[in-house]
Parts: sequence; structure tokens; C-alpha cells
Amino acid sequence: MIRECDVLIIGGGPAGLASAREAVKAGCSTVVLDDAMELGGQLVKQTHKFFGSEMEYAGVRGIWIAEKLLDGIAGSPLFTPYLRTTASGLYEDGVVTALFEDREVLKFRPKKLIIATGAMEKTIPFPGNDLPGVYGAGAVQTLMNVYGVMPGKRCLMVGAGNIGLIVSYQLLQAGVEVSAVIEGMDRVGGYWVHASKIARLGIPILTRTTILKALGEEFVTGALIADIDENWQPIAGTEREVDCDFICLAVGLLPLVELFYLAECEMKYVHKLGGDVPLRDATMRTTNPNVYVAGDSGGIEEASSAMVEGAIAGLCSAKSLGAAIPDFDERFARLSDELAELRCGPVGEHIRRGLAECTMEELL
Repeated sequence: MIRECDVLIIGGGPAGLASAREAVKAGCSTVVLDDAMELGGQLVKQTHKFFGSEMEYAGVRGIWIAEKLLDGIAGSPLFTPYLRTTASGLYEDGVVTALFEDREVLKFRPKKLIIATGAMEKTIPFPGNDLPGVYGAGAVQTLMNVYGVMPGKRCLMVGAGNIGLIVSYQLLQAGVEVSAVIEGMDRVGGYWVHASKIARLGIPILTRTTILKALGEEFVTGALIADIDENWQPIAGTEREVDCDFICLAVGLLPLVELFYLAECEMKYVHKLGGDVPLRDATMRTTNPNVYVAGDSGGIEEASSAMVEGAIAGLCSAKSLGAAIPDFDERFARLSDELAELRCGPVGEHIRRGLAECTMEELL
């Protein structure tokens, strides 16, 4: 049986749920596919309070935002979520296949498709990076904030972006010591408010520093780090050991874009956005007129931006189906302005420059 729907959203994180809310409110039958056991994506492990404006739930902890995004649509007959469901194929006739609970193949034929698959964590090569005790930051958050499991007693954090800084603070809250946060760049990549918070608590943030190897035979017992020069090469004589029983890698994310290739969307490598991303217009529509992009699958940003992008994709996909949205122009302009505000200033400069390489006005 092929299930028909107006809008199919792949990914139930902040971008996907924001898309679903707009599509359902516009009167579109909307299906969300997500491979997790609950909706929310990365939000379910975000215990910190969000920044931004009221539209992005400033002051609300991420773990509560998914509920707010679902408020008003969770019980709607137009909204159908499928959990523990992995999208596996996209075919020329518009049919999307998905594996439900590892036991049943489902088929959907949507009129419009929103891909909000998010991103996967990057890693870096060093001797011992396959030892038990080397984690990605997302895995550490899942252990602590979802399952209540401490990953260890003493951590070395690699990466001083927002994720590395926030997870360092969450580790402290859980009673885990953080030996240091090391960063290869000559500056902290995350917001200063996060960096200042952990610095005040005594965690050293070491820039121009890298990990040389994980120590230990059967599991992590420490780490060897060193200063690096402007060519990112270790400086002889600066090697020193760090006492830790696990290493957390917060070294960036990679957009998950396989479905865009299946949809034959035109793609472009944009380093500033994290990798290959689809070309899109201001409505989040790709070069395939039936496919929209939202969130980290279109470029690595914050969850606040993902929610606004998702809202734009949901609103505009519904409009393209002929949904009656009397205040469409006003809402689209408001969301676009909100997104521009989130990307303003020096922090958002690389995002603006990256988007300039893949946003195509002629698609409008």
C-alpha cells in the first residue's frame, strides 16, 4: 500500500517539527518520519536554555522545545508521525520508502517533500581514536541527558565550538571533571557566554592545541596533546599528558544529504556550511521543485536557525500546494527577517558567506 499525503517530512528534529507545524496549520496532511524513539532530534538532549528571541523560545530549555513545537498539532488528524522509521529510498515516481521498526517497508507518495535529516558528527584521526572511551559530543549528551549515564570521571574535550563548550558545562553539572578544552584554531569558535561560563569554573581553554594520541591499551587512560603552529603542525617540546579517562570530540558536523542526491537536487560543496549542500531559494525550495530543505541538512547552524528554516519550508510548501494562507506574505517576511537577524554580526559572517554560494534567487 502506498500512503498518500500532501507533505512528507524526513526528520523529526527542530527543523522537521517546525515544518510540520506550519504545514498542518495550513491544512495539509503531513507525515513525519524519524528514526528515533521520540520526536525532537537533538532537542531531547539539550538541557541548556536557548538564545534568540521569543520565536526561537529564548530562555526555554531544549528538552522542552519539542513539546512546544508539537503543541496544537500533536492530536490533529492531519498530523501522522512515524517513529523508529528510517527513510531508505526515493524513486522517480515520487515514492519514498522507509523501514519501520526494522521489520516493515512503508511506501509514501507525497506531493511535497521536506528533507530535514540533520547532520552527523565528524571525527579526527589520531592514534587510539578507536579505543573505548573516545566519544563524539552527541554520544556524551545522549548518555548523560537521555539515559542518565556518566561516560567517565574525567574528560578531555576536543573542540571549543558551541557544542564543546556547552557539553563541557553539562559534564560539570553531572559531576564529571573536565581537564581542559583544547582547540586547534587561535580563538574560541563558540559564543563567549559559554566560554566565560566554563572558564569561571576553572576549566582551561587551550587554543592552538591538538591531540596527538589517546593513551591506554584496552581503554582510554589519558591523552597526549601539543601546541601547534600556524600550519597546524605540532611544535616540538610542547607535548604533555592530560589525565582523563575519556575523550570527547566536538570537532564539527557533516550535513546528511544522501536523499538530496536521490531526488536529483543540484548540489554544491560549501566549506563554510560543513560540506555538500543543496542549492535552494529563499523559500527553501531546491532545484527539484517538489523538494525543500531545512536545518543542518542544508548547512550547519544552530537549532534556532533550523526552526525558522523549517517554518519557512513548511509554510512555503503548503502555499505551493494551493493552501489558503491569508497572511502568507506577512508571515514569510517575518520569518525571513528573523532568520537574517539570527545570522547577523561577526558570529554569523561565515554562515552568510556560505549561503551566498548556494542560495539561488532565480529559483523563486
